[in-house]
Amino acid sequence: MDTEMRAVLSALQGLRVPLVKEERELHALIAQALAGEGIAFEREVPLGAFARVDFLCGSIAVEAKKGKPDRRALLAQLGRYADSPRVSGLVLVAERSAALPQTLRGKPLYLVALNRLWGVAL
Repeated sequence: MDTEMRAVLSALQGLRVPLVKEERELHALIAQALAGEGIAFEREVPLGAFARVDFLCGSIAVEAKKGKPDRRALLAQLGRYADSPRVSGLVLVAERSAALPQTLRGKPLYLVALNRLWGVAL
């Protein structure tokens, strides 16, 4: 795991998210966690056709999901991000854990599952 990914995961592991009604509330908490650790990020970054990632921290794409997304649609979405040359790794921040591959299109994929005591599942 590279230094950039380690820093992003470390910041996100500290999230303690109360029940949120809207995904934008989760976005605000993620932004606060990243900024609190001094991690520079861009929001709503276009990475290609039909690919706008919630956060881009250097070359780490961070996507937030509230509720339980459709696995096939989620992997297609994350795959579009992975296709971008600007992305070296992906992090999904989700309310619920999900079965995801460790890599997607050759790039590492990590899950920060908020219902798993806010830990990181590889």
